[in-house]
This record gives sequence, C-alpha cells and structure tokens, in this order.
Amino acid sequence: MDKKTISTAALLGMIAIILGAFGAHALKKVLSIEQLATFETGVRYQMYHALFLLFIGLIPNLTSKAKNTIYNLVLSGVILFSGSIYLLATNGLTPINFRFIGPVTPIGGLLLISAWTVLLYNITKKSNKN
Repeated sequence: MDKKTISTAALLGMIAIILGAFGAHALKKVLSIEQLATFETGVRYQMYHALFLLFIGLIPNLTSKAKNTIYNLVLSGVILFSGSIYLLATNGLTPINFRFIGPVTPIGGLLLISAWTVLLYNITKKSNKN
C-alpha cells in the first residue's frame, strides 16, 4: 500500500507541476486572469494533496485500512475537485460546454476534507490509547 500511495503522490505531484507550467506559459495567452487563477487553484490543491499522500505513505503509525481509506478519498477528491476546476477554467477553449460539471467540484472538496478527517480520527484514536 505504501509503495502505491507514494507512487500516486509522485504522479500527482508531477502532473501538478506540468499543469502549473502549462498554465503559466501556454494558458496565460488564452485565459482571462480570473480563469487562470481558477486553474491555478486546481493545481495548488492537487499539489497539496500529492504532498499529503506522500506523508500518508511515509507515516508508520497508521493502519493499512486508514491509509487505504485516505488514499481512495484523496485520489477521488483530486480527480473530482481539481479535474472539474481544470475543465471549468478552460471551458471556452473546447467546443464542449463543461458547465454541467460544476456541482462535482464541491463533492471533490468534501472527499478531500473527509481524507483529512480520517487522518485526524486515526491519529487521535491512537494517541488516546497511549
């Protein structure tokens, strides 16, 4: 599980850097300042959660079940939250209107919050036993 979590963290981090550079250079020419800021929010949260997964993969005192739950919540959350933000920010660049995907963003955010909640619960549960 740790190898999968750390590998996923590395992949999400790498993609965040690539998308950040793409946004700063290529998209800067075609998006408004507001759209670019929105896109950068998606990149920022993706990177935060790549680092979070890296931490989860390296922390020794979490159960495999907790790590797996956090992994699934973070991966789903990043895909829904950051992915929907990327599509909405670049909506005008494609013939497809992605406005229908707007309600997905808060669901992704809720999944990310849930991952942090699972960590908090498991850490406090462990410390109460000691």
